[in-house]
Amino acid sequence: IYTNSKRVWRQDTRGDYWVLDTVSKALRQIGKDKPVSSLMFAKFSPDASQVAYVSEHNIYVEDVASGNTNALTADGTDRIINGTFDWAYEEEFGCRDGFRWSPDGKSIAYWRLDATRIRNFLMINNTDSVYSFTIPVEYPKAGEDPSGCKVGVVAVATGTTKWMDVPGDQVQHYIPAMEWMADSKQIMLEQLNRKQNEAKLFLCDINTGTANAIYNETNNAWIDVEPTEGNGWKWINNGKEFLVISEKDGWRHLYRVNTNGKEQLITIGNYDMISLKAVDEKGGYVYFMASPDNATQQYLYRTLLNGKGKPELLSPVDQKGSHNYTLSPNGRYANHSFSNHKNQSVSEWVSFPGHKTFKELSRKMETSGNVEMFQVTTEDGVTMDGWMVKPKNFDSTKKYPVLFYVYAEPASATVRDAIGVASTRLYAGDIAADGYIQISVEGRGSPSPKGAAWRKAIYQNIGIINIRDQAMAAKKIIQWSFVDADRIAVHGWSGGGSTTLNLLFQYPEIYKTGIAIAPVANQLLYDNIYQERYMGLQ
Repeated sequence: IYTNSKRVWRQDTRGDYWVLDTVSKALRQIGKDKPVSSLMFAKFSPDASQVAYVSEHNIYVEDVASGNTNALTADGTDRIINGTFDWAYEEEFGCRDGFRWSPDGKSIAYWRLDATRIRNFLMINNTDSVYSFTIPVEYPKAGEDPSGCKVGVVAVATGTTKWMDVPGDQVQHYIPAMEWMADSKQIMLEQLNRKQNEAKLFLCDINTGTANAIYNETNNAWIDVEPTEGNGWKWINNGKEFLVISEKDGWRHLYRVNTNGKEQLITIGNYDMISLKAVDEKGGYVYFMASPDNATQQYLYRTLLNGKGKPELLSPVDQKGSHNYTLSPNGRYANHSFSNHKNQSVSEWVSFPGHKTFKELSRKMETSGNVEMFQVTTEDGVTMDGWMVKPKNFDSTKKYPVLFYVYAEPASATVRDAIGVASTRLYAGDIAADGYIQISVEGRGSPSPKGAAWRKAIYQNIGIINIRDQAMAAKKIIQWSFVDADRIAVHGWSGGGSTTLNLLFQYPEIYKTGIAIAPVANQLLYDNIYQERYMGLQ
């Protein structure tokens, strides 16, 4: 039981933990001798006799029955980070929980970050006292070295750590993913070089520390780390093979790879696999989301796990828009939701084959909104998807001001054929009711399922290609008869704030007003993992 949670970086990842005996109903606090709300990622050993957790950057193991606690690391400080991560790793790789129990419960594999050379960024707190004060945060900016990283395996019985001998400088490489093999004798980890254009998978012997590379991939731009990889890979064939997502052939596809590095393409064709949903080994199928014909939508497909099949559409052909599924392990049942820009979500339980509804949770309802999906082709020949909300009581003979909503960087997309696509939490009123047209268009560099060339076009060109695409789309749109070309505004948050500033200063003849929220005004001021990934490193 997790209580009294506190934020570490973005998430509430530290707090108090309690163990409830479901038979006696006895409730006992874990780590009660540690500072209040200081425990992180407490988890049972495989036999549930012990609990491991992080407190103040050290890893501890506590016996559930007796309450006896042993420290497995002792060098933890705010700069030597055991079993969890610094800001940059959490923000850019999604890494938070930094240790793993072995399947046999005898060892724990963990990350150790050395942030001693990282300089502080001073945040100013003006609200908690009469006098303001600074809060130092280690923050590696673009061009500055990141924290050094290594992975060790500590024996629970002795507290002795064996470090994995992974080739390469610990500062100039990242380790964003790691997990145990089923035999408890090896771990597998992923290593990225500093430029993030080469990824390697290593099998490491926990007794000798020897690391053997079994898979290698390079890219002319960057390699994305899948958000699920931090918790391990999807294993098949009794642990002899695992699944990898790669863009190596120009499309985002799924591959099966064995521990000798031999690989087999599974999802074949000129389309992007958006996400993996389920693997039915017994039936021989893999289920995934894709949308070969419309990048703003997504549908459920399946194909043969052996790589010899063609993608088979499972979503209803008459439901155009965005689908989502949570599938049973055998692929026979799913919780299904669907919406588009005109219809509220439908939620139901369905069975396969046939996508038959056997339990309706909510009905499809048409909304009263006036969202329109469209495409615009710029003078550069770039076709961009977009959405538009016209003012209520729209009159095509009048001219209306336009407010563009932007992001336009690789971390997020703004155009999707789904309910709520045109909503904005940044505006307290009703934009349409106030007489404005609101528009968003998706240019190159966005994570749209349009192929790697589309997504990677922004490499070393943030602030250039993505800005031109937005401006050239706006240039076409302001020629529409009902648009007031003299009243064009733009707004966005984070990357969208940066885009807003670039559009205002590079194309003042188009944009008259802008609202930039949390922008990165100078790319050298942002963290190194994000900025170096997309802009390169000299």
